[in-house]
Amino acid sequence: MLTALEVITIVVVGVMVGVEFSVAFVINRILNALPEDSGQLGRAHGGRMLGAVMPVWYLTSLALVAVWAVVGWHQHGTGLVVTAGALLILSVIMSLLLLVPINNRSKTWTPDNRPADWKEQTNRWDRFHYVRVAVIIAAFALLVAALT
Repeated sequence: MLTALEVITIVVVGVMVGVEFSVAFVINRILNALPEDSGQLGRAHGGRMLGAVMPVWYLTSLALVAVWAVVGWHQHGTGLVVTAGALLILSVIMSLLLLVPINNRSKTWTPDNRPADWKEQTNRWDRFHYVRVAVIIAAFALLVAALT
């Protein structure tokens, strides 16, 4: 049972990391290169779509890591799993305090109603997101290391 839990957790967290990495280093760069207002409209749509999905994904990942830590408490690598869980908690806190407020504003923007500083807010979101991606990559790496 523990092995199945480990595999499921690694897959769920790994795919989440892949999505967030893709947003940071692929999707946003594509959107930024689009002409006129297309990129801003694409970001607003992405903010609505991923804003609905990612909270569930983050909390599911955190719950799976917590169950892994409890079920495998006396196994080798549990300290790494607990540390990964702490990093995932940090990523949720970062999301709630830093990224979600910007996302909640930006997902309603159109070329007609966006604020004058919309690009600065978008750039701030990107910078916070890069840090969050680094945190969840570290959590993922610790989970993989816990398997050995």
